Amino acid sequence: VQLVESGGGLVQPGGSLRLSCAASGFTFSMYGMSWYRQAPGKERELVAAISSSGGTTNYKDSVSGRFTISRDNAKNTVYLQMNSLKPEDTAVYYCNAVRGRVVIISTLVHVFESWGQGTQVTVSS
Repeated sequence: VQLVESGGGLVQPGGSLRLSCAASGFTFSMYGMSWYRQAPGKERELVAAISSSGGTTNYKDSVSGRFTISRDNAKNTVYLQMNSLKPEDTAVYYCNAVRGRVVIISTLVHVFESWGQGTQVTVSS
């Protein structure tokens, strides 16, 4: 299994970024996918999830309305469009497959113990 995140960078508050996660080594289209983030000194948290078909999405309250998760099963890739970025969005962002019901974020559990390298997002003026 390989998960390769990209697209992070330094952006000013209010700016936008689009993250990508290229997946391989498993049947991508059969799994729900999620984006997680980990800020310095904090635990990793799930911020967005999407069902295997892409028909259902869900978000952590603090990013709802600003972030959009999507996927392309033909390309084995999941995306995270981040708009209206805030300094508190600063973190390393990771993706992983998930089990559980996307409509209830608390039920979601990551599938693979081996995480990618992540992509750093820094929101600062």
